[in-house]
Parts: sequence; C-alpha cells; structure tokens
Amino acid sequence: MRAPVAVRLPRPPAGRIAKPATAGLGRIERDRLGEGVIPGNAYWGIHTCRALGNFTISRVPVSAHPHLVNALAAVKEAAAQANRELGLLRGGRAEAIIQACQEIRSGNLHEQFVVDVVQGGSGTSTNMNANEVIANRALEILGHNRGEYQYLHPTEDVNLGQSTNEVHPTAAKIATITALGGLITALETLREAFAKKAAEFDGVRTIGRAQARNCSPMSLGQGFHAYAGMLGRDEGRLRDVARTLYEVNVGVPGIGSNAVAGYSEAVRRHLCLITGLPLTSVATVAEATQDCAAFVDLSGVLKRIAVELSKISNDLRLLSSGTRSGFNDIDLPVVQAHPGSVRGEDASVIPELVNQIAFTVVGNDAAITMAAEAGQLQFNAFEPVIVHSLAQSIAHLREASLLLARRCVAGITPSETVPSAPPQQGLHYGAPEPSGHVALFV
Repeated sequence: MRAPVAVRLPRPPAGRIAKPATAGLGRIERDRLGEGVIPGNAYWGIHTCRALGNFTISRVPVSAHPHLVNALAAVKEAAAQANRELGLLRGGRAEAIIQACQEIRSGNLHEQFVVDVVQGGSGTSTNMNANEVIANRALEILGHNRGEYQYLHPTEDVNLGQSTNEVHPTAAKIATITALGGLITALETLREAFAKKAAEFDGVRTIGRAQARNCSPMSLGQGFHAYAGMLGRDEGRLRDVARTLYEVNVGVPGIGSNAVAGYSEAVRRHLCLITGLPLTSVATVAEATQDCAAFVDLSGVLKRIAVELSKISNDLRLLSSGTRSGFNDIDLPVVQAHPGSVRGEDASVIPELVNQIAFTVVGNDAAITMAAEAGQLQFNAFEPVIVHSLAQSIAHLREASLLLARRCVAGITPSETVPSAPPQQGLHYGAPEPSGHVALFV
C-alpha cells in the first residue's frame, strides 16, 4: 500500500496550525493522499495545493483569463441558486455561496485562481480551485474561518450536483462568447479605420499589381475598400460561429451525474439570467463530453482572421517600401526610432507585430485541432489546452487589431511619389509594359 504523501507546496511564511487564523499563518488541510500546508492568506485549499506542484509548465495561471474566472463563478452561482430552489442547500449556505460568486464576478479574488491553465484531468484542478476559493470566502461570510469545511464544503456544497465534465466546458463556452465580443468590437474599429482611409484615398491614382507586376490603374482607396470588406466578412463569421457555443451541458444528467430531478432545467435557467445569454441544453451528455467541434470551428475562423490580418500587414509593408526602389505607394506613420535604418526611424514595426500574432494563432489552431482529435470515447482530457489556446488567440487578435487601427492605419498617408497613370494611359489586361513584358491581371 502506498504511503500518504505530505504536501508542502507552497511553504507558508510562518508556522502552521490545524485551523486558519491570521493571514501570516498557515493552515493544514487533508485529503486521501495526506496533508498539505496552505498559506494563511490563501482562499484555495489542498487540491489546488497539489495542482501547483503537478502542473508547472506554462506558468500561466487561470487568473490570466478573467473571462474564464467570471464564467466559473457564474456557473457556481447558478448551481447554488438551483440547489437552494430545490431545498438542497440550507442554513444560509446557498446565500453565502451566491454572494462569494458575485464578488468574484465583480473582480474580487481573481488572484486566488492560481493553478496552471494547462493541466491534466480535463480541468478538474480548475474546477476545484474555484470550489475552494468560493467555499473559503463563503465561510468568511458565514462567520467561520477558512478551512472549516464542516460548516461549508468545497465539493459537498459548492460543487453540489455538478461535475468537472459539465462545469469546465460550460464555463469555457461562456468565457469564449464574452471574449469574442471584444474581438468583434476591435475588428469593427479596424474595419472603420480602413473604410475612412479608403474614402480619403479614393481620388489618389495608383497602379494595380498582379504577382508584383504592374497591371491596371486603380485608386489607392480601392485597395483599402477591399481590406474593409474582408474584415466585415470576418465579423459576420465570428457572430455565426459564436452561436454554436450557446449549447451547454451544465446540469444535464449523464455519466457520473449526482444531480436530482429538476436540477438541470433550474441551473440552466439561472445561468441564462446571470449571463444574459440564450443558453440551451445539449440533447445527449455523451456527445457533449467528447465533442469539441464547436471549439474547432471557432479556431478555424480565428485562423482565417489571422491569415487575413497577416496578408494585409504584408501589403502595408510592401506598399510602403521605398523610396528609391520599392513600391512607395504609401507612408506608414513612424512610431519609433531605429538607429540601424538609413533614415533612423521605423514605420513597419506594427505590421510586423501583427504578422507574428498571426503566426501564433495559426500554431494555436494546430494545437486545438490535435487536442480535439485526441479525445477518447466519451471523454476529452485535453480541453484545458483548447481553452487556453482559444483565449490567447482571441486576446492577441483583439489587441493586434486595435494596435493596427490606431498606431498604423489611422496615420497612413499617400506617398509624395505614389505611382499613377491616367485611365487612358493605363496598363490593361495583356497590355505591354514599357519593358516589353506583358502585364496580366488575374
């Protein structure tokens, strides 16, 4: 028989006692594997303590994704309301849990969500981190000390009627829907910036190019109108794919469920009221716990956006190349000095940053695809890396879009030597260039 393991992660600043006291002291908590010393100022408990020792790869805590923290609190609040409605949580426990969840959704205690976002167990440690933080804050609300679980327990009360297999994917979908709102707004900002420049440049004549060769006359504004149109279609695709995330499995009876009759409908109803989202229940829980297709679909749209942002950034860098031997259609705003350049300044750093963000999003899409494919039978253990990769891609694309709009596109001007050709003298399909070569527009 394996001997119990005593956990000492992380070590408290000063001694340890059986029950919590002041913030400077620690407390001992126990589980089936042994005991662990928890810092006196921590709201998390023994399960989170073990997870801190087991999962240390990414060094990115769950708190780095505030939408996920808020979504977890929303699910727990809805569960407490449903359990109170069914008479399963009494003696003020439901009210204390609900208040703790509302505090978290207001931005409090986010720093207590400390487990690494990339973890084994399909998000169990994330779920338990939430259970323990909520339980210990609820204990304080009831007038007890943290760790006095005989009055309110992380799993028996906070997690009542739930399992990680429904809490984590439901919270992940809610968090993703919320984050997508910010990305759509950022894309709108970028689209409007291109549309404004398109109108400004409509009277500026330049030359269209196919395969980097002169082709036919066009206005500089036409190119910017095209960028605005691309981004507008991306916004529509994001809205479409977001609707596939409204189907959740929280409270749905299934494998390992400990929910009572009436719980499923009640928790979904309360969750809709808390989040303001038109959430629906999945038809079969066996499908929901293994199928990550909605996340794969979303990742595909994010990759599309990344590819288009990267293509646009490539164009901006190319069109601003020169002045002696490049295209030299536009001038990008100078945003920082560059001692190594001829002019001592650098105007292409924002498009170059967007390129690198796009590379990261494409890599995240590959990780999401493999994680979704690697699930076995009725279960996918790799949802944590899917959630982390999606959150990172969404956040990076949002910030990249805003930066490109505000620090680059807004300051673009036509070059003083922009190439131009009156329509009657333009280069058309199959027309010979001055060099004798034929320019094709395809």
